[in-house]
Amino acid sequence: MFTGIVSDIGEVLRVEARASGKSFRIGCAYDAETIALGASISCAGCCLTVTEAGRTSENDKPFYFDVDVSTESLDKTTAKSWAVGTCLNLERALKMGDELGGHMVSGHVDGVATIVSRADDADMSVFWFEVPAEFAKFIASKGSVALDGTSLTVNQVDGNRFCVMIIPHTQKMTTWGRVRQSDTVNFEVDLMARYVARLHE
Repeated sequence: MFTGIVSDIGEVLRVEARASGKSFRIGCAYDAETIALGASISCAGCCLTVTEAGRTSENDKPFYFDVDVSTESLDKTTAKSWAVGTCLNLERALKMGDELGGHMVSGHVDGVATIVSRADDADMSVFWFEVPAEFAKFIASKGSVALDGTSLTVNQVDGNRFCVMIIPHTQKMTTWGRVRQSDTVNFEVDLMARYVARLHE
């Protein structure tokens, strides 16, 4: 489990094809000695399992970890387009006693959301997103969503479109300062919304 509070921006250092997916090497600031094999790390919102970790020769990304992504996950997420140089929001798995600063995030991506528009001013950036119609019932004003692994609050909803506001600090500490209109991001609905919708079926 995760909280949607990004703790590092990783960078894809290597991509290798596998028989049933791809393997990625991701540079990071996490000390490799603290990353256990089999540990879960959220990469742009995808919960992925560490298969190897070590040091790099890069100053800004002194460590790395490797993950494998299945063909199913590639089809449902933005991982299909990750290439060398792609930057990813990272978060270590939640530990007992950690502060829950965002909301409960599983790292099981539901699909991709498309950025319909981005409007910037000095204090805030307003993003409008569009998701597949089947997810509209899970999105509510003042509710939570996870977008590229970031816990965000929904401000407005219009059918299968919704908007969020992102402050400058969040843009600086995550990849949100780099995304633009028409980009796609990984999207996970709020766990509570999922269960409430199930109860009403």
